[in-house]
Amino acid sequence: MGAGALAAFLAQRTVKAAFVILGVVVFQFVLIRLAPGDPASVIAGQSGAADPLFMAQLREQFGLDRPLWEQLLIYLRDILTLDLGFSHRQQRTVASLIGERLPATLLLTGAAFAFALVGGVALGVAASRRVGRPADSAITVIALTFYATPIFWVGLLLVLVFSVWLEWLPSFGMFTVGADLTGAAYALDVAKHLILPALTLGLFFLAIYARLARASMLEVADQDFVRTARAKGVPEGRIVRVHVLRNALLPVITFAGIQAGQLVGGSILVETVFAWPGIGRLAFEALLARDYAVLLGVFFCTAVMVVVFNLVTDLLYAVVDPRVEVA
Repeated sequence: MGAGALAAFLAQRTVKAAFVILGVVVFQFVLIRLAPGDPASVIAGQSGAADPLFMAQLREQFGLDRPLWEQLLIYLRDILTLDLGFSHRQQRTVASLIGERLPATLLLTGAAFAFALVGGVALGVAASRRVGRPADSAITVIALTFYATPIFWVGLLLVLVFSVWLEWLPSFGMFTVGADLTGAAYALDVAKHLILPALTLGLFFLAIYARLARASMLEVADQDFVRTARAKGVPEGRIVRVHVLRNALLPVITFAGIQAGQLVGGSILVETVFAWPGIGRLAFEALLARDYAVLLGVFFCTAVMVVVFNLVTDLLYAVVDPRVEVA
């Protein structure tokens, strides 16, 4: 694919992505505003001064006394300038809060996604090479078990085994508080804290990718071009790597690209269980405090991430299978 075709494709997808993000922002803004309660009620309740005059002043301060359509237009205007608002609870801008928490979430979701994708494809390939054998049955049982088990239960079980019983890994947080580690020691400490949350978040998706990779491998292995390669005497290992696996990865990549954004949503529960300081936990805390500005900022950030993940997925098609033209 030439540079011109790639530029045209990116420009077209950018325009579509802008409309998608706009629709998501409008829908989420209206949905949150229709929910019961508002920041003024929370602040008044915390201060113990819920008289009508104080409530009116708070609603005027947050713009809640204006019509819904006017609030929406003001918010969209601010979004265009990347002004995500101000958190009444933490007395900081939403952009600074998200910028502080986003790296932790990207680290967690990236590690979980890599573990799920690589592990799932490896298990799927292994199961497809041993159809009907004990190894295939064992992989299927393991995949279905992790798929059917709630994420929070997996997290609590991992904490019980590896933190409480074996005392191998820390059970909460992103780093050891008060250790004042730097350099390689700090990176190793973060890696130890990352293992359990990443496993908890990744095991569910690993089960999906394993089943999908197995089915896709079996379907491609029955195609005519694979039988032709075998008839020509091509080694079985090369057939699996070059002919079968490369074609079987397309549906896996499609599904992984769609679910990459869901990892951010799933991180809310995992970050809460493990006290991981990411935007998922930030959104949960903002929900309890009726901090609408933070909630909308997190939703906007995740919507952008989902669009970017899908764009990267489309570009990966051309890398995995040159017959696919992204333009």
